[in-house]
Parts: sequence; C-alpha cells; structure tokens
Amino acid sequence: MAPGASAVQVVTGAPAGCEARGEVEVSVKDSIAFYDRNRLRVREELETLARNEAPGLGADTVQALDDPGDGTQRYAAWRCGR
Repeated sequence: MAPGASAVQVVTGAPAGCEARGEVEVSVKDSIAFYDRNRLRVREELETLARNEAPGLGADTVQALDDPGDGTQRYAAWRCGR
C-alpha cells in the first residue's frame, strides 16, 4: 500500500458532506492464460489500487462506481476531512 493510502476509507454509497475530488479507474489481471483468478482477490487488489490513487487526488474516501469487469473498476474519490 502506498504512503497515505492506509488512511483512505472505502464506502459503499456516496458520502454526505464530502467534496468530490474526481474518479479513478484501476485494473489488474483477472485471468492468466486459461485460468480465472479468484474474484474476491481481484476485488481486493482493485480496492487497494484505488486507495493508493486517492491521496494523489487529495481524497480520503473512495466509493466503487460499478462492479469489477475484466479486471477493471471505476471509483469516485472524495475528501471528507477524516
């Protein structure tokens, strides 16, 4: 995890009273050759990558905007002052 990323919170809905800081799209390999990777592991890696990107946007909270697809997922970044 990148410096500052451990303080980034992950929420399921748009947080109230927070400032939108943008969106990030992250991706990982979801399959290798003919082998599909564990979906939970892929989701965890995508979340970690989104948390790593948040401090660069001045954000302290991220929210998944959609479900992972083909190893890619979009997140909204928010500054909530936590």
